[in-house]
Amino acid sequence: MKNAGKCPVMHGGMTAMGKSVMDWWPNALNLDILHQHDAKTNPLGKDFNYREELKKLDVAALKADLRALMKDSQEWWPADWGSYVGMMARVAWHAAGSYRNTDGRGGGNTGNQRFAPLNSWPDNVNTDKGRRLLWPIKKKYGNKISWADLIMLAGTMAYEEAGLKTFGFAFGREDIWHPEKDIYWGDEKEWLAPSDSRYGDVKNPSTLENPLAAVQMGLIYVNPEGVNGKSDPLATAAQMRETFARMGMNDEETVALAAGGHTIGKCHGNGKASDLSPNPEAAGPEYQGLGWMNTKGRGIGRDTMVSGLEGAWTTNPTQWDNGFFKMLFGHEWELRKSPAGATQWEPVSIKEEDKPVDVEDPSMRHNPMMTDADMALRVDPIYREISLRFMNDFDAFSDAFARAWFKLTHRDLGPKSIYIGPDIPQEDLIWQDPIPAGKTTYDVNAVKAKIEAAGLSVSELVTTAWDSARTFRGSDRRGGANGARIRLAPQKDWEGNEPARLSKVLALYEKIAADTGVSVADVIVLGGNVGIEKAAKAAGFNVTVPFAPGRGDATQAMTDAESFAPLEPIHDGYRNWVKKDYVVSTEELMLDRTQLMGLTAPEMTVLVGGMRVLGTNHGGTKHGVFTDREGALTTDFFVNLTDMHYTWVPAGQDLYEIRDRKTGAVKWTATRVDLVFGSNSILRAYAEVYAQDDNKEKFVHDFIAAWTKVMNADRFDLL
Repeated sequence: MKNAGKCPVMHGGMTAMGKSVMDWWPNALNLDILHQHDAKTNPLGKDFNYREELKKLDVAALKADLRALMKDSQEWWPADWGSYVGMMARVAWHAAGSYRNTDGRGGGNTGNQRFAPLNSWPDNVNTDKGRRLLWPIKKKYGNKISWADLIMLAGTMAYEEAGLKTFGFAFGREDIWHPEKDIYWGDEKEWLAPSDSRYGDVKNPSTLENPLAAVQMGLIYVNPEGVNGKSDPLATAAQMRETFARMGMNDEETVALAAGGHTIGKCHGNGKASDLSPNPEAAGPEYQGLGWMNTKGRGIGRDTMVSGLEGAWTTNPTQWDNGFFKMLFGHEWELRKSPAGATQWEPVSIKEEDKPVDVEDPSMRHNPMMTDADMALRVDPIYREISLRFMNDFDAFSDAFARAWFKLTHRDLGPKSIYIGPDIPQEDLIWQDPIPAGKTTYDVNAVKAKIEAAGLSVSELVTTAWDSARTFRGSDRRGGANGARIRLAPQKDWEGNEPARLSKVLALYEKIAADTGVSVADVIVLGGNVGIEKAAKAAGFNVTVPFAPGRGDATQAMTDAESFAPLEPIHDGYRNWVKKDYVVSTEELMLDRTQLMGLTAPEMTVLVGGMRVLGTNHGGTKHGVFTDREGALTTDFFVNLTDMHYTWVPAGQDLYEIRDRKTGAVKWTATRVDLVFGSNSILRAYAEVYAQDDNKEKFVHDFIAAWTKVMNADRFDLL
């Protein structure tokens, strides 16, 4: 009896109550980010092909169902004014709005709003209700529509239902199946903590910590009540400019989105935050995944509590019109408190007929409101000029918003070539990084022969191809070798690309491309393959590296140079280079780059070991080149890393000497990135595989497979 009631499983092992491995050793290198979308988490199985399922989707029927939903007010969560247009626009906006161009992460491309932390961010309060309203439609169409696509389409259809002529829509977003817990959203330990810690100087928005875009933990953009909750529209305007720029938006797009977003819907603050249940991730099982439910009173309709601010922005909040600007500039405004105690702007005086009606009783009217971000459009000189132009030209405003909304909801989907569906706009947009089609049929061996005859070293061949391809980000499908933008500004001048060496190689490649009629992009990748084949032969293996022709060459006119600036490498563990010292360790920087490239930990391991012996280090340094046969694709890096005849001695910041144990003579030098493959228990396990005597051939084939994956990462035509 004394054992009765004891827990039959490891206490806390399935919740946060128990310590994980990383809790015990918080400074250990955490490789989880490389495996966060393991196939085992996907209930649809490895053979499921969403792009094939989309071909079966009845788009017209889906749209009809969404239009019906907009007007089908549910008793459990009534629609404001009998319409869910504001709700659906907000759900889509807050999914797409987490995107940041600094690392391409966030956004609505994966349906990540369903999971923590986004599903429980304070700024996302009650988006859970919107997704639950969409559930019957998701249930009906099943695998033929992802949550990610459905959310974005619902937001777009909401604007159409309100009366906007939208710019278009594309399907193709695939769902993830668990939280992206390794994405860095900030290091604050509490929601809405003062933003000072995110800035070098909170008065200078450009000092916002990279890669962040939102001003506080748990917000999508800026604080609607002002900087750190204190009203100052000019200061808010400065934060808006930086935050929206980090989303890839210019001033005109920022004004259009801010105004267009607040043309429909309302804020909800007619209640007490203290009366709400916990957020979805913290709520008990009785809430069934819903959070922020009112535990006292009605908590719905006119008594809904969301942001704490209360009121609509326009007279007709379910209609697409120019009411936002007319309201903003047609009245004088003063600071007041909402029923929930939030700071908001309300008109000093307003005609009764200009007030929006109550969401439930049309015989009642209430004051409109503006946030600090809305007032920023009035007081910031640049925003004001754009706003007045939009106020006086409704068609220009509608077109600007439709285009900006399309960009907001599609920026992280990737290039136009990956779009699916009947409503894809014909116009090519520069932010889509357009690339002309390349030649797919030609004598590959003849081009390889010309490359071999050019007299380039293995290092030059491999390095140029790597530098061209390594910019690819799976987060928003930007960058990569296709387009050969490494020969254009700004990439041709990036320090990490070694401009002098790059210029020499490109001069030869462009002549080969001109002589053969193929793209420079194909020649660059093919050159890397030639280098690897030569190196494998030097190691005793005759191999052919797979090659898929068809890359095109972008022009400078097709390239938004400013938007490519965030893709500049400031480190590359694969080439043993870091631009300067950072707070984050070099091995952590390598993991971040590896995850963006879509590589696994074993693929990272084999690529680093191969790149070292090929002599591809930035600047020609010898750190980590644990071989006397540089230029041959051998396993020497792993063999010598794991050889206990040597000892490892610190020799400066992040540098080490590899010495003979008996003589003390320095054999090699290394960086932290090199030695982590021997010190980290997981990476060492992978390194030992390639150090084995029987895995020399396996190493060559594994390296080629990983290399080909990197070279083809941006070949969406191969999907």
